[in-house]
Amino acid sequence: MIYKIIITKHALKEIINLPAKTSKQVSLVIDDLANNPRPHGSKKLKGEKEYLWRVRVGDYRIIYQIAETIKVVEIRKVGHRKDIYQ
Repeated sequence: MIYKIIITKHALKEIINLPAKTSKQVSLVIDDLANNPRPHGSKKLKGEKEYLWRVRVGDYRIIYQIAETIKVVEIRKVGHRKDIYQ
């Protein structure tokens, strides 16, 4: 099933500010989330009020939410692993 991808303004800014090579890799992973929102290696985050997931792209992380009923994946945050969980 194909999911619609929504990227928040904050996440889009973060993607634009990434190094060029990393930005391209992150974009490819985000495109793949439309076909499979829970790829191998993705994890559900604990301790959050919302049901958020994360997927790794090298030293960077993509934090997103899946809305199953309306088939939407919303990208919330993108950043380096040392800063993303704060």
